[in-house]
Amino acid sequence: MRFHQIELLMTRKATAADVARDAGVSAATVDRVLNNRGGVGEDKERRVLEAARRLKLDRALDLRAARTLRVAVFLQPGTNPFHASLAAAFRAQNHGPNPFNLQSRIHHADPRDATSTLKALRKASASHEALITCLPDTPSIAAFLEARAASGQPVITLASDVGAPHAIYIGPDNYRAGRIAGELTGRFLGRHGGKVLVMAGHLSMIGQTERCEGIRDALAEHYPRAQLLDIVEMGDGVERAAHFLHAALRAEPDIAAIYCASAAVKEIAQALALHYRGAARPVVIAHELTPERRRLLAEGIIDALIDQEPAVEVETALRQIAIIFGRSEPGGLEMETPLRIYLREHL
Repeated sequence: MRFHQIELLMTRKATAADVARDAGVSAATVDRVLNNRGGVGEDKERRVLEAARRLKLDRALDLRAARTLRVAVFLQPGTNPFHASLAAAFRAQNHGPNPFNLQSRIHHADPRDATSTLKALRKASASHEALITCLPDTPSIAAFLEARAASGQPVITLASDVGAPHAIYIGPDNYRAGRIAGELTGRFLGRHGGKVLVMAGHLSMIGQTERCEGIRDALAEHYPRAQLLDIVEMGDGVERAAHFLHAALRAEPDIAAIYCASAAVKEIAQALALHYRGAARPVVIAHELTPERRRLLAEGIIDALIDQEPAVEVETALRQIAIIFGRSEPGGLEMETPLRIYLREHL
């Protein structure tokens, strides 16, 4: 539609005929979309919705699209507390008001099994309109997601990025999160510093690698008396966390602080309680304000938590998909989600 036509429309209310002309479709197509009758292809539906909102058609301001958009979500199993929080947030969105008519289906992926994950991704991408993933950055997975994103299928990497330039990353600045952990650690240790142990889960998750880089750089720049030890990569086995921790404490009995960037916070806390039995223990910095970690923070077993608000990440990812398909107004969406620090007194 030319500028002078839009200017004329500003002096009167838009009609369905105006929307049809602006979207380049028939009046019947506009009628089907505006009255939720379905039977309209994805591209035409998107054009009608965008035109209706652009022209501020009264009937379209709160319009819920008729066709359900299917979103495949790939997360680690619910034994990982953070991924369990993400899954709960997606389920809540499915059963909530759902103004954009998006339906998410959760697929659990083993971060150690890239072959099976890739097979499941291929199958899901053929039957879903969009993909949301929180997966390791393996070459095969990154290449597949990049190919899908470059082809036009919306691909969102959530909370932890992968090497797919055309995918959209939504989540925190994980390097900044690591630097915050370094700042907290340095301040807790004080002028005398001490040895700092970093316990990660999978360093194939870019988010965890970035956290480790962040704490390393922050300590080196501002707290040179804090000595960062070798990073312990534990994998998924939270049941092995106590073994890794006890081995580290045998090798370095004077560890002063532990940064836990993995899922095994509860297991590490239990191992520390058993090892120190009431004696002064290391400072512990961890992530995610889950109910269990909230309790550990309240009891003083964890000294600080850095939370990334998974529900906000999920809401942002689904809103971005709605924008791509013309079901939500663009603009005003922050892709970098906030980080919040919690100490015991916050509770």
